[in-house]
Amino acid sequence: MAKLVGMSLTRRAFAAAAPAVLAATPAAARMGRRPLVIAHRGASGERPEHTLAAYRLAIAQGADFIEPDLVPTRDGHLVARHENEISGTTDVGRRPEFAARRAEKLIDGEKVTGWFTEDFTLAELKTLRARERLPQLRPASAAHDGQETIPTYQEVVDLAEAESRRLKRTIGTYPEMKHPTYFRGIDLPLEERLADALKANGLDSRSAPVFVQCFEVEPLKRFMTLSRARRVMLVAQGPAPVDVTSEAGIRAIAGFADGLGPEWPLVVPIVDGGLGAPTPLVGRAHAAGLQVHPWTVRAENYFLPARLRRGAAPLEHGDAEAVFDALQCAGVDGVFSDFPGLAAKARVHARCS
Repeated sequence: MAKLVGMSLTRRAFAAAAPAVLAATPAAARMGRRPLVIAHRGASGERPEHTLAAYRLAIAQGADFIEPDLVPTRDGHLVARHENEISGTTDVGRRPEFAARRAEKLIDGEKVTGWFTEDFTLAELKTLRARERLPQLRPASAAHDGQETIPTYQEVVDLAEAESRRLKRTIGTYPEMKHPTYFRGIDLPLEERLADALKANGLDSRSAPVFVQCFEVEPLKRFMTLSRARRVMLVAQGPAPVDVTSEAGIRAIAGFADGLGPEWPLVVPIVDGGLGAPTPLVGRAHAAGLQVHPWTVRAENYFLPARLRRGAAPLEHGDAEAVFDALQCAGVDGVFSDFPGLAAKARVHARCS
């Protein structure tokens, strides 16, 4: 009971703050309203992604939301991994006791070889150690390899709640349902499990500090029938299930989602190696009642347009602040970043003309 009471207080604080931090428009952005900082897989530019250490650091750096991508275990627990194939983010490939679990599977039309969460119990996954997925780009993060285990979604929620109380500010979670159609096909559906988890934690409301995101339309529609939590449709550049370059596509998304999560160049395009003028996407989304939370701003030269790179090495940091500024000045309501500390700093000092 104490758990639910604590979360109720957190939700009320979030609801009180929501009008100021969630309703940004281009004009509002120029007057100082600040977009949410969403820690992409935690502070994943500085700690191995989807670990409690990455989430703790993100919160310390000022993140409003921490993002766990969710996949299930064989015994039905939701755990935080970017993919259900875990050879790139754990030491499973070095564990002889699990060598026979290596398999090839067809995941959303692509053949993938490795070790998969759905073939392990939670107890078995907890014996693995997390490691940096991009060690050549992020050697400082790789220095923390082996220090953390795979967290459950419940552990992520518990961390957000504890830090909210300690810091006296609301920390939300922003779970993504990964490969939901695939998992429903093997009788490990994500939607019901996530809805049940939100209800168990007092988070089944539109004012709760939670957004549920997905790249697939039907799972979001299904989730809408199971939970009152807010939903965000993710869209990448290129072919997508819904055309976000048209007003009709935006209106269609508004029929089953509360927000839009576009890849950031869909908001501020890359032109001649630099940043172009904002597209109409934010204005159209706001007109349809949708929040806009673009993803993912990263600091390394490897991920930045040519004119924003600094130095010659891919791992050196370039001018990510220019991307943060451009997105904030375009009126976005939140931004995903692997470097939430940079995002938090940039939103205070945005340079809008």
